[in-house]
Amino acid sequence: MNVEFLKKWGLFGLVLFFMAAIIVGCGIQEQNSPDEPSVTESDVEEEKSDSGDSDDLFPVTITDDAGREVTIETEPESIVSIQASNTEITFALGLGDKVIGVSDFCNYPAEALEVEKVGGQDMNAELVLTLLPDIALVTDYHYNTHPDILEQYEEAGINVVVVGSSTSFDDVYDKIEMIATVTGSQSAGGEIISDMKERHDAIKEQAEELVTEQKKVWVEVSPAPDIFTTGQNTFMHEMLESIQAINAAEEQEGWVTLTEEEIVQLNPDVIITTYGYYVENPRDDVLARDGWAEVPAIKNEQVYDVDNDTVTRPGPRLIEGVETLAKLIYPDVFEQ
Repeated sequence: MNVEFLKKWGLFGLVLFFMAAIIVGCGIQEQNSPDEPSVTESDVEEEKSDSGDSDDLFPVTITDDAGREVTIETEPESIVSIQASNTEITFALGLGDKVIGVSDFCNYPAEALEVEKVGGQDMNAELVLTLLPDIALVTDYHYNTHPDILEQYEEAGINVVVVGSSTSFDDVYDKIEMIATVTGSQSAGGEIISDMKERHDAIKEQAEELVTEQKKVWVEVSPAPDIFTTGQNTFMHEMLESIQAINAAEEQEGWVTLTEEEIVQLNPDVIITTYGYYVENPRDDVLARDGWAEVPAIKNEQVYDVDNDTVTRPGPRLIEGVETLAKLIYPDVFEQ
C-alpha cells in the first residue's frame, strides 16, 4: 500500500465525514423548525402552571368570617362540613370524595346522605376528632357558642374555617370563593360563580324588558298559626326584585311574623309557600283559609309551593330558586 493510495483514501474519508455532519445538522434543524418548536423545561413549567396544579396553590392564607387569619399549608385531603350550605358548595366544587363528615341536616346532594353525621349546632366533637379531617368548615354560630371545641380541633391539627351567614347573592359568591380557596378549587369556584351570575343577569334583563305589570307576592316560610315571611335583606326579597315582582312584606326587615288580618290587607297577587317538605298540601290549606276569599291570589288560585332549600339556603342552587319563582309568578314571560 503506497503513500499515494493512502492520501487518496484519506481525502475521501474526510469528504464522507463532512457530508455526514451536514446531513445530521439538517435533521436537527428540521426538528427545531418554527412549525414544530422544541419543548424546553420552561415550557413544561408554564404548562404545569396553566393547568392549575394544586401544589402551586398552597400554602394559602385567608381571613375567614370570624376575622381570623387562617393558613392552609397543603391541599386538604379530608373535609368535615357542619352546615348544609357549605356541604352543597363543597360537593359542587367536585370535592365530594373528600367529605368524611357532614351535619345532621345535610340532605343535598344525595351522596351527602351517605356521609358520617357529626351533629348540627351541637357538634359531636369526639367524632370529629376521631375522623381527624384536614379541614373543618364550621359556622359563626359554632364560633360564638363553642370556642372551646374549635380550639380542640385546632390543637389536634385540624384547620378550622368559619363560614358566616349570608343575606345576599354577593355574600354567597364570597362564601363559594373562600371555600374554593382553602380547598384548592379556585377554578371550579370561579366557574360556579360565573354561571350563577350569568343566569341571574339573564333573568333580570328578561324581566326588565318583558314584565310590564308588577305583581305583589306574599311569601310564607312557615304555616298558620305562626306565619313567618321574609322582608328586606333576605334571599327571597332579592329574588323578587330580580324578576320585577313586589315583596308584599317589603316594609319589613329580615324574617318576621304577621297576623292573618295583616296579610289579607296586603292583598297579594301571588302566594309562595316554602314548607311543603313538612306540611302536606300547603296550597290547599292556604286556599281554604277563612277570610281570605277576596285576596287576588286566592280568587285566581295563584298559590305555589317551592323547594325551601333553593330559596333560603346560601349555596349554588339559589339560582334555581330565582328561575322557579320567575316561571311561577310570570309564566307568560318566563315559560316562553
